[in-house]
Amino acid sequence: MLEHLLAQAESATGLEPTLERTLDLVGVFVFAVSGALLAVRKGFELVGVTSLALVTALGGGVVRDLLLGDTPPAAFQNVWYLVVPLSAAGLMFVAHFLVDRRLNRAVLVFDAAGLALFCVTGSVKAVAFGVSAVGAVLIGVISAVGGGIIRDVLANEQPSLFQRESTLYAIPATLGAAVVVVTTLNEVYSGAVAAAVAIAVFAVRIAALHFGWRAPLPYRSTGRRVG
Repeated sequence: MLEHLLAQAESATGLEPTLERTLDLVGVFVFAVSGALLAVRKGFELVGVTSLALVTALGGGVVRDLLLGDTPPAAFQNVWYLVVPLSAAGLMFVAHFLVDRRLNRAVLVFDAAGLALFCVTGSVKAVAFGVSAVGAVLIGVISAVGGGIIRDVLANEQPSLFQRESTLYAIPATLGAAVVVVTTLNEVYSGAVAAAVAIAVFAVRIAALHFGWRAPLPYRSTGRRVG
C-alpha cells in the first residue's frame, strides 16, 4: 500500500519519492531541533526535551496524513521518523550551546526552516491524494504551522501564528504552498521548484524576523489600527 501511494505521488507531481521523503525528514529534523531548543530554554529535563522535539517534528505531518486519510500516518510506519527527531533531541540536549547562545533566535531560525520544508511536502502530498487546489494549499499550511503551534502550546508559549506582534509566519507558507500547487497542476513542478520555494519561504520568514515585517492589524472606525 505504501509503495502504491509513493508511486501515486511520483506520477502526480513529477517528484521522485526519495526526494519527497528526504525533504520531509529534513523538515522533521529542523522542527525537532526547534522544539528541543525551546525546551532547553524553558529549563526542561531529558524527557521534556525529547517529548517537545517529537511533537514539534511529527505534529504537522500527523495532522496532514489524518486529513488525507493516509493512515497510519507516515510517522508511525517508517522508523526514520522516530530516529531523526530523537537524534536531534539528543544532539540539542548535550550540545545546544554550539548552535546559538541566544536560544530564542535559534528556535526561530530552525522553525523557519521547518516551515519552509513542510509547506512544500504537505502541499505536494495533498495534490497527490487528489485534494482540490485550495484544499492542497490549506493542508500545506497546516503541515507547516501545525508542529510549531503544538510546540508553543505545550511549552506554555503563545503560538507565533496568533501573536499580535507576530512577524510574517503563515503568509509565506501560504504563498509557498500556492506556488507548489499551481506548478504541480500545470505539470511544471520539479525538485528544483521545490528547493526554490523552500528557500524563498525561509528567506521571507527570516527577513520578516530581521526587519519586523508584520501582517496588517484591523482598523477601528476612526481609521486607526487596533492596538
